[in-house]
Amino acid sequence: MNAPIAIRPAFIAIDWGTTNRRAYAIAADGAVMDMMRDDKGVLAVPREAFAGEVAAIRARLGDVPILCAGMVGSTRGWVEVPYRMCPAGLDALVEGLVWVEPGRTAIVPGLSFTAGDSSDVMRGEEVQLLGAVAAGLAPADAVLCQPGTHCKWAKVRGGVVADFRTAMTGEMFALLKAHSLLGDFLTGTVIDGPAFRDGLALAQDDRLLSSLFGERAGVVLGRRDASETAARVSGLLIGADVREQDLVAGEEVHILADAALGILYAAAVTAAGGTPVLIDSHIAFSAGITAIWKAIDGR
Repeated sequence: MNAPIAIRPAFIAIDWGTTNRRAYAIAADGAVMDMMRDDKGVLAVPREAFAGEVAAIRARLGDVPILCAGMVGSTRGWVEVPYRMCPAGLDALVEGLVWVEPGRTAIVPGLSFTAGDSSDVMRGEEVQLLGAVAAGLAPADAVLCQPGTHCKWAKVRGGVVADFRTAMTGEMFALLKAHSLLGDFLTGTVIDGPAFRDGLALAQDDRLLSSLFGERAGVVLGRRDASETAARVSGLLIGADVREQDLVAGEEVHILADAALGILYAAAVTAAGGTPVLIDSHIAFSAGITAIWKAIDGR
């Protein structure tokens, strides 16, 4: 009896972040055949070791071309890849590809946006944003939100990223937990419950800094339950983040996130008068990177 013939992927996509990375083996039709995730983000990989890391991923997922996106193209990554200026679509990402291993491994450029004195950049999120539109998960004209350490808010117009802004929401929570007087109280579980909703309501007062200190004072004076502080502070930060966006009543916000974080942002968008639409960020990424692959592969 003949052994089954192993089917190789068409290419491998690596979403290479600062602290984590995901690698996807993707078939010619865009289907994800296999996936691996680990904590070997760019901060854990010396510059001279990237080639070896890519070779190890090929050994596991298949000896095929690789497209990398994310912080691997930053000053701390393998090779610095210039940003593409907004407005930008998938064609701009294709044009800005840098082949670090000719014909074998390429890095997708990030996007930049400037307006007056304001400046912003992203790496990796652009693939998800444009992938969501390419896959029909979001319309060609939309507001999209990507929660995380650095939450991205993007406006897509005519299928291209017209502008975006970044909020350091997740990083602020991490900094408060690790380095502030609130840290001892930020050990509880964060879920969409009464404490989180209280934080969302508190964010409407536009007094973020004094409200944060008030959370500590409330526990010290016995007026707050310390176990609920993490959820309240998370609601306060996420609520302030969403409030900054000045959403129009009923406006749809397409949220690209894992389920747990997506639910929190959906609650905040609803509280601000918007209409949340949850999108699986992994599906959006695979759709975007596949569109780039098909463009360079001539399909």
